[in-house]
Amino acid sequence: MTPTIPTGPDPKQLRAVYTFGIFSMALIDVFVFLIPIYAGITLGMSDTEIGTLVGARSFFSLFLSIHGGALMDRFGVRRVTLIFVGIVVVCAPLFPLMTSFYGLLILQMFSGFAISIGWSGAQTLIARVAEGDAEYIGRFSSFARIGTTIAPVIAGFLFDLGGAWLAYGFGALWAAFAFGSLWIAPEPDIATAHASIHPDERGAKQEIEPFRLADALPRLSDYTASIAMFAIPAVAFTAVAMLVRNSSYGIQTSVYVTYVQEIGFTATMIGLLFAAIELTAGVGSWFSGRVMRRFEATRVLVLTTVVTICLVCATPLLGGLTSAFWAIFAILVIAQMLRGATQGISQPILFAVQAKSVGRHQQGAVVGLRQTMNRLGGITIPPLIGFLSDTYGREQSFYVMGAILLAVCAGLALYARQVPRISG
Repeated sequence: MTPTIPTGPDPKQLRAVYTFGIFSMALIDVFVFLIPIYAGITLGMSDTEIGTLVGARSFFSLFLSIHGGALMDRFGVRRVTLIFVGIVVVCAPLFPLMTSFYGLLILQMFSGFAISIGWSGAQTLIARVAEGDAEYIGRFSSFARIGTTIAPVIAGFLFDLGGAWLAYGFGALWAAFAFGSLWIAPEPDIATAHASIHPDERGAKQEIEPFRLADALPRLSDYTASIAMFAIPAVAFTAVAMLVRNSSYGIQTSVYVTYVQEIGFTATMIGLLFAAIELTAGVGSWFSGRVMRRFEATRVLVLTTVVTICLVCATPLLGGLTSAFWAIFAILVIAQMLRGATQGISQPILFAVQAKSVGRHQQGAVVGLRQTMNRLGGITIPPLIGFLSDTYGREQSFYVMGAILLAVCAGLALYARQVPRISG
């Protein structure tokens, strides 16, 4: 008699991953949100310096994200991710001690890499547990947005209340909660998964390897295998789409913050702007599965990316619509909410397309590739727009960067014709 194979993900594993998602993604927002405020308000650094600090968090991730994904595939997602989330807990209280540019630069490199791997771990967990289903991935994104909605507001309020020490103390506490939620989560059993994305992989056994120091070092084969995924049109398309899409985040966490600071916004108000995009992104994520089933995925991704870029790069235009302080704030909140809705719809679709395009045993590697592309944008966009701001003015920097990113979107739309249709 043939045993019945369950048709859905394990509810216990889903709940565990959803809980970790609440804390893991928000770590990015808390620390990226605080650095331009701390460096700008407390230390008085220039836009170029702030942009460089924001970009520095992506330095190690640019070169080691693929290795991090390979380690997860080799040693287990939970085991590897716990180590890096623990590093974030240690790094958080060190920020207020760093008052020099180079001290903050080094700390940003290490803490940013640890936070990035923590979020990569969360993405890998949901990719395995949800088996590439955009519906479950969308729910995961919605849970993750709970954390990213409330954490920046709390961090901004605490910065206004007690400065960097209080704000970064909250960051350490949030990282500790992330560590605790992952500690109690089970390692997903990919050998006995309910159903594989690729049917020919069912029953393929993959054991978590015992730890050896030599295996923890980067392997050229891991990089060549991950980069070779660019030969898959869907992976290449979504990797570039993610780079362009996340470039808007690089703008928001650098010159956008200094622009609204110049208008007179407090850290709490800036936190509310960050929260606005996350709130509606959480709502949008719930509709990703339905959107992917109804519309062609690549067209949705191109359209949502264009809207995202236009909204963030039009910030000076939106801010100039009125001279009333609270009206400006309301307009920017609405713009952030619209951005959030488009990003919320597109993120699970990006994850789902990539997850469905590779084998189950390659999920960590494809997440590593995706993170590498994200970090490429993260390390280049903030310093570049910061330089443009100091050289030509803040308003002009938004417009120049917008033109560049929209040109890339045009090329992406042309390449989308090469991508085979992937259903939800």
